[in-house]
Order: sequence, then structure tokens, then C-alpha cells
Amino acid sequence: MKKIAILQSNYIPWKGYFDLIASVDEFVFYDDMQYTKNDWRNRNLIKTPQGPAWLTIPVRQESLAQSIRDTRIADQAWAGKHWKTMAQNYAKAAHFKEYRDFFAELYLERAGSPWLSEINQSFIRAINGLLGIDTVLRSSSEFTLAPGKSERLLALCRELGATGYLSGPAAKDYLDLGLFAEAGIKVEWMDYQGYPEYPQLFPPFAHGVSVVDLLFNTGKEAGRFMKRGMTR
Repeated sequence: MKKIAILQSNYIPWKGYFDLIASVDEFVFYDDMQYTKNDWRNRNLIKTPQGPAWLTIPVRQESLAQSIRDTRIADQAWAGKHWKTMAQNYAKAAHFKEYRDFFAELYLERAGSPWLSEINQSFIRAINGLLGIDTVLRSSSEFTLAPGKSERLLALCRELGATGYLSGPAAKDYLDLGLFAEAGIKVEWMDYQGYPEYPQLFPPFAHGVSVVDLLFNTGKEAGRFMKRGMTR
């Protein structure tokens, strides 16, 4: 079975996003979708002594219909500010020194990027490398997209020769399972329940923070606290 997943790019996503990627053969960044304000596209959470806090990339929303792919950065100073905040809050994490130079360079490289999608995808690709995830990554911009929510996803599956489609649970509200069944493509739902806790700074424990929190606190043992590690 060739299994794929299709999802919008997020900024330094949480561990579940990477588990979804690791669970399929090919993953498509769905950045032709509409950019949604106050969502995960341009922001994520890290741990601080005051609790989870947002790191937000400032963007220009020039129209309500603009896509993630067409969303521009509004202030190039974001990268330096984010790295400074991250370094201040994770300096005492057990494995911060292992990844300090890696992330410092990554933020430096992305500082001049004008496009949100480009930034998100570069961070995800880099973090995949740290986690040992070798799933093939594609972009929806490579394909001619069909009209209709379910029809578009199905067309992408067909073009990639998929026999299985792994979806996040939020799509249960709109995905037309009948269309996929008629096409002989099995739909499965990602399960984000049951994650174990790991040694984390600034209790109480929070699962829904960026994957950088997991990396800085557990290092090369990060996979043990993800679905991919729990199934081995």
C-alpha cells in the first residue's frame, strides 16, 4: 500500500504533525489552501516560566482569499527575535547545546525569506532530518488542483498513485468517504491520543507545544515519545 497525507504547512509544528509525516510514504504540503488568521500557519507555542507562549511570524494578509503560498512576511526581524526568545527559555534544557548551532543557523538562513510557506517548509524539512524521517515531501503547487474539497484531495491521491490516505481527525467533518471508497483508496484517521510525557521544563506538562520543546528536552531520544517510537 502506498499511503499519503496532505496538510497545510505550519510553523515549527508539534510532534503530532511529524508523526503524521512519518506514517506515510509521501506527504504533500497543501499550501494552495486559504491562509487562516490566528492559526498554526504562522505561529506555535514554546514553554516559558510563565507557561506556554506564542512565537508568531508577522505576515501580510492582503485579502481574505489569499493562499498560504501567497502569504508574505511583514517584518524580517522576526527570525532574530524568535531565536533569542527560544534560546532564553531553553538554555537550561538537557539537550539545548546539542541543537543550539543547528537552530541558530536555520533561523539565520530564513531571516530574509519573503514567503511564509517557504519558511514553514524549510523548518519542517530540517526537523525531519533531526528526527530521522525520510518521507518524500511534495508541494500542492506541483499539481493541477481539482475543484471541491474532497475531490481535490482525491485527485492528489490518484496522481500520486496512492492506495491509502491518512488524514487528520478534523477532516471527519467534511471528507466524502464515499468518493475515496469508489476510487479504491482506503482512508485512515491519525490518532493523536496517548502520548507519554517526557522531562519538560516549567511544569505543568503541556503536549501541544512545538516539537522543538521535545528535541531540546530529550535529544536523540525524541522518537521514544512519539507514535513512531511507541509502535516499535
